[in-house]
Amino acid sequence: MLPSAGVYYFPWEINSSIPEGEALRTFGRLCCYDLARSEAILTAQHSSAQYQVCVDTKFVEPFQAQLGSFYIVLGDAEYREETSCPVVKARIFTCVEGMNVPLLEQAIQEQRKYFKERQE
Repeated sequence: MLPSAGVYYFPWEINSSIPEGEALRTFGRLCCYDLARSEAILTAQHSSAQYQVCVDTKFVEPFQAQLGSFYIVLGDAEYREETSCPVVKARIFTCVEGMNVPLLEQAIQEQRKYFKERQE
């Protein structure tokens, strides 16, 4: 059986309310990558705050990390003792530099609206 497609979360929505093992998608700029720990940090700006998402990259290595570039990640939420927010265990980690971020955010909002109307 295939894993689920993953629900889009904005980086500022990723918190302890996401259930462990839930498939999710998110995005951000790659600000650091530690090959030894197989860990990447994505950042995103929302309003006046900066948000970070930790990504476990074991399943997608090796890859050419392009610091400062925009990435989309599809993976599963995993909790670790040292963090209160989930770590995204990446299944797909794609550089999408040049993507129109406001348009992506609008598309996610439209998709959520469509799914909500479909459930009613």
